[in-house]
Amino acid sequence: MVETSFWQNKKVFITGHTGFKGTWLSLMLTHLGAEVTGYSLDPLTKPSMYDAVDLFGVTDSVIGDIRDEKNLTAALENSGAEVVFHLAAQSLVRESYVNPVETYSTNVMGTVHLLEAVRKVHNVKAAIMVTSDKCYAANESLIPHIETDAMGGHDPYSSSKGAMELVCASYANSFFCEKGSANIATARAGNVIGGGDWSKDRLVPDILASYADKQKVSIRNPNAVRPWQFVLDPLYGYLELAEYMYGQELTGFGEGWNFGPDSSNVCAVKDIVSIFKELSDNEIDFSVNTDPQPYENPLLNLNSCKAKERLAWKPSLKIEDALAWTYNWHIAFEEKERDMRAYTLQQIEDYLNLAEST
Repeated sequence: MVETSFWQNKKVFITGHTGFKGTWLSLMLTHLGAEVTGYSLDPLTKPSMYDAVDLFGVTDSVIGDIRDEKNLTAALENSGAEVVFHLAAQSLVRESYVNPVETYSTNVMGTVHLLEAVRKVHNVKAAIMVTSDKCYAANESLIPHIETDAMGGHDPYSSSKGAMELVCASYANSFFCEKGSANIATARAGNVIGGGDWSKDRLVPDILASYADKQKVSIRNPNAVRPWQFVLDPLYGYLELAEYMYGQELTGFGEGWNFGPDSSNVCAVKDIVSIFKELSDNEIDFSVNTDPQPYENPLLNLNSCKAKERLAWKPSLKIEDALAWTYNWHIAFEEKERDMRAYTLQQIEDYLNLAEST
């Protein structure tokens, strides 16, 4: 269980805070009483979650590139942070085919630069490096991935996340292995959904955009199976992991952790569309895009037993509820009469109450 007292006045540094997950994490932490410094590029979408909730008025925001080691190190040092969450990334599979060099330089070398910054700024006690379920080598069986499975990835994005995992493991073993050094861990989640995601080439944002435009949703791979989860489920796990790592005497937590959904949330793309059809009273429909598509793994699934057993973490929202919360957030945003920061904070409060009661 996340301890509010732990985060009260805790100084936290988040890379990628202007992104979808980064904004949710920043708002969640400030709600818990933390002092958050964010380091990121400007938001990549318009609209954006960052702008929708006016996060600039909540965090100490530093606009910068994760590949700029000097600027990044200065920002981390000035923040006085004891806990670091690394979310800055090129996070789209299809974009990685278009810009592979940027994908590798951001995801791999950006991670190296942050780890170097952590080495130099000695007050950091715990650093969570967020990667992806796509870091694993392809496994088309029905067996969910465990943390010790081989890293890999067919496309540039996936392989960059596998490489990021190897970098973090190397740094943990080479430079963060002595008493008093920071504890380093990586965190892998599934396909995260929630209000405020306008990223291109993602299923849920595409569905909601098509619904707003009264158009059919163009689906590339209706039978592709993914582990879907509400954004706050893995973020809650990241907080639990950071609390556990903080102050530990290097007890093996410089390792990978899965924070995936329960098996009931592992379902096909077409099933997600069907649930949205019900939420919208059948006003959402889809067509299958038969054009040639870049390769994407047809099946992804995570085994999160380690996090459940060692951290007592568990996901709280079933897929139907996760999609309903997401749908309702976007309906509230489209109404343009709602205070979206207050609305989002209410979802965070509702989630925390749910997580603490289950």
